[in-house]
Amino acid sequence: MAMDQMQKMKEMKQQITRFLMMYKFAIQELETKIDILKEEFHLLHDYNPIEHTSSRLKSPKSILEKLHRKQIELSISSIRNNIKDIAGIRITCAFISDIYRIKEMLCNQSDLNVIEIKDYIKHPKPNGYQSLHLLIEVPVFISDRRENVCVEIQIRTIAMDFWASLEHKIFYKYQKTIPPQLIAELKEAADSASALDQKMERLHNEIAAIKVENEYDIADEMIQLVMNNQRVSIPTMLMDLFDDDQMK
Repeated sequence: MAMDQMQKMKEMKQQITRFLMMYKFAIQELETKIDILKEEFHLLHDYNPIEHTSSRLKSPKSILEKLHRKQIELSISSIRNNIKDIAGIRITCAFISDIYRIKEMLCNQSDLNVIEIKDYIKHPKPNGYQSLHLLIEVPVFISDRRENVCVEIQIRTIAMDFWASLEHKIFYKYQKTIPPQLIAELKEAADSASALDQKMERLHNEIAAIKVENEYDIADEMIQLVMNNQRVSIPTMLMDLFDDDQMK
């Protein structure tokens, strides 16, 4: 009897390992898409909205523990239907506007199916947590079939990510029971991070407006050169732009 149970456990382990392989492939598919979008955006707009990306895949042990906590049946179909955060990708941006820009770029991918969107930026959690969560179904093609695999994408600013990382460490240091005064201070820190994001967004927009204005000035100089139809020196600012392009 014990041998039969052991054999069943080994078979279950193999099934979970093969099952997780599909989630690993789904992460790789999304990472490739994100890299392409990042490079395309940089080439077209001379700007990269993505500061950093990271990915994670739940371990079999973590999955089994979650099944036990939720009192869910131990089977592959049960895992697939009830645990949606097995695979995850986190994208870190500089500005809040970048978050929604990236979200739109991903949602416009015709082969991706957006299952759920949770906007914790417009509607922060009570503890102050902010982030944009997307649950996306990714098609994975293997030798004998296609499978649609769920991947959770979290998109947040550097400030949001910094706060969330520290909150997570504090949370587990106190074994999930945080003193009330610390909860209040964490919320205050989250509000400060949000205010910083808004201020940096405003500065970013003002600098971008100045850049556009300077580009218009250069264009006016070039038009004047053509109209005068005479040999003059090329504007220094224009030469600097070409130098910058060569260095990239």
